[in-house]
Amino acid sequence: MFATAIRCFAKKPKPKMKPIELKTPPEQTNMMTRVIFDVVREHGPLTVSETWDHVKGTNVKNFLSEAISKETLPPKKKPWRQTVGLRGLTGKQHMKILLRWMKERGKLRLICNHDGAQKQFLYTIWFTNPRLVSTRPRRDSSVR
Repeated sequence: MFATAIRCFAKKPKPKMKPIELKTPPEQTNMMTRVIFDVVREHGPLTVSETWDHVKGTNVKNFLSEAISKETLPPKKKPWRQTVGLRGLTGKQHMKILLRWMKERGKLRLICNHDGAQKQFLYTIWFTNPRLVSTRPRRDSSVR
């Protein structure tokens, strides 16, 4: 009993997480969060990588096809380093920060799908029924 009490007091508490502060202007943040929210609402519960695929969307592809049709890329500009899909969104890490900020503000929620030992974290809007969320077919445990 004494050892249990010592173990409990010896553990460090979890650090307090401060709120995420975005460095973009409010108008730009509003536009980016609106687009991300619309993507999540339209395409259902999404992982971060699926959300990124939808968000980066057609603007980069259009930029590449225009550059190839002109047969020259703009000097010293790499299309994947440019703003992708949205004006102001600089990359996947920036989008992850926005998703966490939206979750913190209550605009999105994060759900977890358990499939055996694997977990899948999905972002969704608040009015999605989590029981209907199944991105992969479940394995039948009776068939071996």
